[in-house]
Parts: sequence; structure tokens; C-alpha cells
Amino acid sequence: MAIEKVVYEIDGGNFSTLEGFFDEISRVLIPGIVWERDLDALHHVLRGDFGTPQDGFVLCWKNSDRSQKNLEYAETAKYLQRLMNDCHPSQQRYISQDLERAKQQRGPTIFDWLVDVFKSHRQDDGIELLLE
Repeated sequence: MAIEKVVYEIDGGNFSTLEGFFDEISRVLIPGIVWERDLDALHHVLRGDFGTPQDGFVLCWKNSDRSQKNLEYAETAKYLQRLMNDCHPSQQRYISQDLERAKQQRGPTIFDWLVDVFKSHRQDDGIELLLE
């Protein structure tokens, strides 16, 4: 007998930036919990470290096409520029390369990164991502 997983729903119409995405994740998955709000911390959220179900869950991302447009190259470049300003000098070369690719509209976007984070938790943590 299959165990039904908890279904959470986020709406791409509620945000247009990575910070807005983190706000939406906070509101829906872990309300009231303080977390670092970065991609590394998102991995911990998905593993259940902040109270999400240990046996996995389904995240339904409504209006994901809108998020894909909002979290494309311009937003990726803005994020990478902020990261570049705050990172350790040893990381600047790598971030600079990613920033140049984003400015040329090449390579992965923030949206791609987020989808990849969820996909990386599919097998081990039982996370399912539905893009609608």
C-alpha cells in the first residue's frame, strides 16, 4: 500500500525574484522558521531539517512558466552580481564567469538551479516537483 505524500503548492504569480521564491517557500513549507534563505539551505529544507516531512512530499509549482520567465537571465545576472560583491576573493573568478554567461544569456538560470535542487532530492528524500 502506497503512502500518500503531503502536497504543498507554491504560486509563481506570487514572486518574481529569488528572494520572493524563498519567501514563498518559507510561507508554504516552513512557516515561522528562520533559515539562511540560500540554495544550500534549501537543500536542508528539502531533507526535512526544518520540519518538512521526512518521507518526502510533493511540491506543486503553479504558474511555473511565469517563474521561468521572471527567474531567467536578467534576474540570474543580478543575483550573481550581488554574490560577486559578497563572496570570498577565491570564488570571484568562478562567479565572474557565470555572470558573463548570464549576461550573454547562456547557461543555467535561477529557475534551472531551483528545478535542479528539487530533482536532486527526488530519489533519496522522496521529493516530487510538479511544474504547472
